[in-house]
Amino acid sequence: MPSHRARLANAIRALSMDAVQRANSGHPGAPMGMADIAEVLWNDFMRHNPANPAWANRDRFVLSNGHGSMLIYSLLHLTGYDLPIEELKNFRQLHSKTPGHPEVGYTPGVETTTGPLGQGLANAVGMALAEKVLAAKFNRPGYQIIDHNTYVFLGDGCLMEGISHEVCSLAGTLGLGNLIAFYDDNGISIDGEVQGWFTDDTPSRFRAYGWDVIESVDGHDPEAIGRAIKKARGVGDKPVLVCCKTVIGKGSPNKEGTGSVHGAALGEDEVAATREALGWEHAPFDVPEEIYAGWDARQRGSTNETEWNSVMAGYSKAHPELAKELQRRLAGELPQDFAEQADAYIAQCQDEGVTLASRKASQNCLNAYGPLLPELVGGSADLAGSNLTLWSGSKGISADDADGNYIYYGVREFGMAAMMNGLALHGGFINYGATFLIFMEYARNAVRMAALMRQQSIFVFTHDSIGLGEDGPTHQAVEQLSSLRATPNLHTWRPCDAVESAVAWKSAIERRDGPAALVFSRQGLPHQSRDARQLADISKGAYVLRDCIGAPDVLLIATGSEVQLAMDASDQLTANGKQARVVSMPCAELFEQQDAAYRESVLPSDVLPRVAVEALHADFWYKYVGLDGRVVGMTTFGESAPGGELMRHFGFTPENVVAVVEDLL
Repeated sequence: MPSHRARLANAIRALSMDAVQRANSGHPGAPMGMADIAEVLWNDFMRHNPANPAWANRDRFVLSNGHGSMLIYSLLHLTGYDLPIEELKNFRQLHSKTPGHPEVGYTPGVETTTGPLGQGLANAVGMALAEKVLAAKFNRPGYQIIDHNTYVFLGDGCLMEGISHEVCSLAGTLGLGNLIAFYDDNGISIDGEVQGWFTDDTPSRFRAYGWDVIESVDGHDPEAIGRAIKKARGVGDKPVLVCCKTVIGKGSPNKEGTGSVHGAALGEDEVAATREALGWEHAPFDVPEEIYAGWDARQRGSTNETEWNSVMAGYSKAHPELAKELQRRLAGELPQDFAEQADAYIAQCQDEGVTLASRKASQNCLNAYGPLLPELVGGSADLAGSNLTLWSGSKGISADDADGNYIYYGVREFGMAAMMNGLALHGGFINYGATFLIFMEYARNAVRMAALMRQQSIFVFTHDSIGLGEDGPTHQAVEQLSSLRATPNLHTWRPCDAVESAVAWKSAIERRDGPAALVFSRQGLPHQSRDARQLADISKGAYVLRDCIGAPDVLLIATGSEVQLAMDASDQLTANGKQARVVSMPCAELFEQQDAAYRESVLPSDVLPRVAVEALHADFWYKYVGLDGRVVGMTTFGESAPGGELMRHFGFTPENVVAVVEDLL
């Protein structure tokens, strides 16, 4: 007869294999293999409240090997979250709360969307960093208001992904002692036994990062697991990797320990054999009441939160201003006067009329908005002096002093972007991170995940086109902006001057339901004149920057550094007797969200001749100019030469734009 703890773990195994079998799709191996580790962690150590998944001081749990999603769904169901058994029966079905991989927002208690291996681990590093920074800022003697752990499960696949090196290296450097990772060392990946392609000395690797490592833990021995977790929680000054030896698909008599149990249903015969091997005598999705009682965390969770609320009440009396500020930040509310002061700064930029690179305009925005936003935390992937992400109030975050607001990410673009998502998911921050636009390619999947999760990560991309010049095509963005604009839920801004840059930053800061990509130039951009209405319309994503008397003969649409080019071409066309309307479109996604009347007022459908001008890939613009219109854009990679020379070489001159218009007309 299995022990009580074994029966609790077997509930995970049974629910996981039943759900995968019913869906005839999924990954039963990891949930069955990690069930014993999860049982000890969740029943003996995790602080959480199923009745309030958003409790601020809860421990965070991340399933980085997200293909094993039935593990977390089983845990959430069994411990008392709002995830009824019917949802487990609908695993991987349309509109269920149990999608194939865990998705934040779908399932109560899921902290982040995982599936792309390694990114859950990176998100967890960001969450642990968020906890450390908030604790340094707000905790006071006698009041450990921010005091929780981040636990992450991961497998061989997560450790093979390069992002694991990026973020685990930085986690060690930053001394994230509240981060505990459990390595499911089962020796199996989809292709079979990993000895053929993964023979790293993982414990030595992590010690070299500055982690504490607990080796050779029997992942099926509750006492050994408990001892390891106690030891890990006692380290305190560095992250901990707990290496657990497990058997994938534990309990399946004919498939455990093999690749066949990794990513496919066991089959009816093997499910029946597994029931017998486990001593689980219950029908599919049938969990006995005594098992539910052994898992139920609702009372314990309520007690945990009540105790914290009591400490918080004392904190509010002893430190009322700090308490008020913390509550505002955790609620995701901006300071009451932010919008007013930001609008005043935008108007100031318009009045000053300065010509400068938009990356410098971005830094000026940080200097203007940063003092208004204590929650602003940023960084750069080793390009602070080029991205201009440091501002006058920046203070670096280190292992010894986390009371700062600037993260030196190092050359880790992918890790930076995924950690940013962890910071956003944790709460309490508005965060930004920067690199060159071309290196968005390294960060691409994390940018996509920010959009998929609708998290407020602000991605700053500078050196935005062939205009950066001599560094050549390896560093000159061409197709990257099209990729960003094709990403659902992402607002991509390419401002033409300091004013549009200030509006872009304000928009990104105020938006709480998704990320923004702010794309800035290396070269100087001239100021554009605007009236009050035009100034207000920037936030709509596109607006008429210059109109003409009577009906226009042609519409010129441009962004960024090419807006001035369109204005110069308009001057020449006017001299030639042609009427041109110039539309600046810094954010196409916001323009698409405007009502039909506004869109028609900017791009009237009866003006068919249209020309778009942008020194990046041309194809995006055909949605606005039509197949009969023209695009002055890039269809090749760039070259190495001074930026101005390259602009002339590739046809980004007023004369060429005029020639294209006249040919079209």
